[in-house]
Amino acid sequence: MEKVLIHPASYEQCREAVNLAFRHFSPEVKGKKVLVKPNVLRGSKAEDGIVTHPAVLRAVIDRLEENQPASIVVGDNPGLMGYGANEACFRETGLMEAAKGYYQNIGDEGVEVAFNPDFLDKVSVSRAIMEADVVISLPKFKTHGLTIITGAIKNSYGLLPGAQKARLHQLSGNPVRFNDVIVDVFRLRVPNFFIVDAVVGMEGNGPASTELREIGKILASNNAVALDACIARMMGVDPAGLRFLATAKELGLGDFDPSAIEVLGDIKPIPNFILPPMMSGAGNMSEGLNRLFQARSDLRPRADEERCTGCGTCVAQCPASALTLIDNLPTVDPERCITCFCCQEICPEQAIQLS
Repeated sequence: MEKVLIHPASYEQCREAVNLAFRHFSPEVKGKKVLVKPNVLRGSKAEDGIVTHPAVLRAVIDRLEENQPASIVVGDNPGLMGYGANEACFRETGLMEAAKGYYQNIGDEGVEVAFNPDFLDKVSVSRAIMEADVVISLPKFKTHGLTIITGAIKNSYGLLPGAQKARLHQLSGNPVRFNDVIVDVFRLRVPNFFIVDAVVGMEGNGPASTELREIGKILASNNAVALDACIARMMGVDPAGLRFLATAKELGLGDFDPSAIEVLGDIKPIPNFILPPMMSGAGNMSEGLNRLFQARSDLRPRADEERCTGCGTCVAQCPASALTLIDNLPTVDPERCITCFCCQEICPEQAIQLS
């Protein structure tokens, strides 16, 4: 039976929860090479709730130092297209300071590994991740336009440096296939354990929306499927209806059935939690998922005129070249759009909505 810890926490006082997570789930790290991977979607302020909060990372580093690993590396591969924004994202979010000198640009050097030939025969994974003895993943508790939730499994998409993430978005072509892609990426190097920042979560139009939710929890486990199942249930979602979790279970990566999970703490649905747009107004879970899988024809990105500055970041980052600036606003070509919603994730002003 898999275990999932759910413990009260604030950013000022999250060390107790982090220490409990280590006590329950951490493998031996003394003398080992350890890599810590926060969720660094893009450059933003810590209070925006888009990335793993620096206080959580700092608590993890402090605990690791007590256990005397041979080395510590803190890194992620933010963004979709290039390699240059890595350090800037860590500085802007406050994660550079929280890393206490252990930050490394893990996008600088990759190693080729075999992948699912339905998409790509090989992908490049950050060498630092593949060579680590212990990988600790620090996801953020958020919604996501393509997977409904983003947590332990989705956080591993950052194993891929540079433009490969955008390329796989393009090759997957629709939400169903993208759900399978993220499991294939996760399997390349399954982290040893996970600590989820759910102190402040994100609801609604995630993973880069303005709709934040005070949750006041730290979650942890050494099994991503069980952990994501608990995140889903807290959001009011049946894990069995999530394509990526069903795929992960079929591949033997874990189980989401309640009888297979021992919860250390209280797991309660968050009242009136707002799910992504395709789930809004759905009469039941099946209806909502049908909307999700029809998103290719139903949903398109639209710029909020009051927020958009016409910076062109979304245009430059679109893997399908489906956006152009017209009258200083990004406008989508529906024939080109693959509904990957990368534009929403990368927008520095959080101006892209899905409608």
